[in-house]
Amino acid sequence: MTPFPLDVPLMHQAAVLLLLAIPIACMSWTVTHEEVFREPREFCKDQSQKPGFLARRKFFYLFTCEYCFSHYVTALVLFFARYQLLYAGWRGYVLAEFALVYTANMYMSLYNRLKLDIKHENVAIAVEQQQVGGSK
Repeated sequence: MTPFPLDVPLMHQAAVLLLLAIPIACMSWTVTHEEVFREPREFCKDQSQKPGFLARRKFFYLFTCEYCFSHYVTALVLFFARYQLLYAGWRGYVLAEFALVYTANMYMSLYNRLKLDIKHENVAIAVEQQQVGGSK
């Protein structure tokens, strides 16, 4: 059984890939890092570290890891968007799953780096202002 390619231009598929990865990254980052989900995330972290069944610990762990969580968010997005990459059928869904996870995680890494750079600049500015204020 030979897989047959999608009848969609490659540039269109690539554009959709880059666009669909944005909400995946946004949802994954928000749930696993932002303050709005802090309490449920702390509960999940505690549950993932308690002794018990492996499946139970891993279930709760996925809400604390952006990489792990992005796989499930991607599967949900693929279910609703019906996006396939390169091939029609299940092969296209598998390729789309991994390509979207990779792209979303690249976006999250860039966002994290940007946040660190901004925080570093703010700390440097605060130190400089403190030095200027202290020398007067």
